[in-house]
Amino acid sequence: MKKHLVNAVYGVLDYGSYPFGMLLVAPIVLHKLGAAEYGIWMISTAVVSAGGIIASGFCDANIQRVAILRGIGATDSMVNSVRSMLGINLVLGITLTVASWIAASYAARHITVASFTPVQECLICLRIASLLILVRAIESVSVSTQRAFEQYRDAVQVSVAVRLLTLTAAALLVQSGHSVISILTGTAAFLISGTYLQFRQLWRLLGRPSLLPAFHPGETRSLLRLGIFAWVQALGGIIFGQLDRLLLGVYLGAVALAPYALCIQFAQPVFGLAASGLHFLFPYISGRAATVSREVLKRTVLKAFACNLLLVSGSAAMLLSFGPRLIRIWAGGAVAQSAAAILPPIVIGSALMGLGVTGIYAMQALGLFRMAACISLGGRAVMLVVMIYLLRHMGIEGLAISRVGYGSIALLVYLPLGYQLGIVRKKTVRASSLATACELHEGPRL
Repeated sequence: MKKHLVNAVYGVLDYGSYPFGMLLVAPIVLHKLGAAEYGIWMISTAVVSAGGIIASGFCDANIQRVAILRGIGATDSMVNSVRSMLGINLVLGITLTVASWIAASYAARHITVASFTPVQECLICLRIASLLILVRAIESVSVSTQRAFEQYRDAVQVSVAVRLLTLTAAALLVQSGHSVISILTGTAAFLISGTYLQFRQLWRLLGRPSLLPAFHPGETRSLLRLGIFAWVQALGGIIFGQLDRLLLGVYLGAVALAPYALCIQFAQPVFGLAASGLHFLFPYISGRAATVSREVLKRTVLKAFACNLLLVSGSAAMLLSFGPRLIRIWAGGAVAQSAAAILPPIVIGSALMGLGVTGIYAMQALGLFRMAACISLGGRAVMLVVMIYLLRHMGIEGLAISRVGYGSIALLVYLPLGYQLGIVRKKTVRASSLATACELHEGPRL
């Protein structure tokens, strides 16, 4: 129990360190650099973040695979899986880096068209960001593998240290008169150093084997077969996650976007804290699903959902109680008045998404990546139509209400999960070989 609590605390720390650090550093950078260069910094950071997520989208499959192999003691296969994952991420990372590098010249001209920022400065920043996509893709292999070992502390300590040092360096550099290029150069130096430290820890954790990238046929097929659905889901999350703000900006203009975007920003931690705090469930269930009874799995999921419900309801209640006052302090009376009517449905939608966290992790731990991806992407596609309809007929309030339905779709994962956990009624279902374990984790395709 203590180990799970420690992992949960470090998961929350990993999630919260960067946004809280940004709250302190962003005003300094904005004041010293001005809005235009601050915007370039934010765009470059977004490129690294989005590109890193896409390039590392297969790593959920790595967590599940390594956790299974660790559970049955297949050490050699575990190392082969890590090396294969590194090979896959290198291919994805290089592809996205090259694409971003080429697109940077086109993007830089359009980003700087309405400001006095030199195009060359913007271009250099975007190309540094494109190189960091590859670094993030490599780093994610080590981080995901350490999580598969249920070792969150060491990986999170390095990640948090890198983020805080990066933000501190940014503040010091702009105070000394340096530009956004210097900030991104410092970011690159810290991120590369952090990646080295992550792999040094991983090398020791695995018993000091060779970690050169390779494509072992069996492990590569296993990672690709399940990971493709996790990757598509991650890509869909990035795309669909921004569409509501794009639609609102097109229909009602940028002025209407401000209170809506602020409410989304305030409500996001309701889901984010649940997702980060309960992430340890994914490797925990993955490593034990092949060696314990379904009754034990069922009890584990129910206990996790109870914790999930407590965490989400508590954070949502606090935000509904104090959110309007915080928005007034943060953005002023005019924005707070506009946000008052749309904050409750947005918070409820985020809370419903947060309640789906246990189901998503359990589904993926049981190997049901395809089912989880289909529910997520299919539901988001349906809700996109609903969003457009409500936006046209009810304006910004309709868009906020649609997020309640958007969040409700996340709960659909519990239907196939319940079927999967209850389909076999024997007290014990044990796997005696790796093949049996893989079959169990695949589950029925519904």
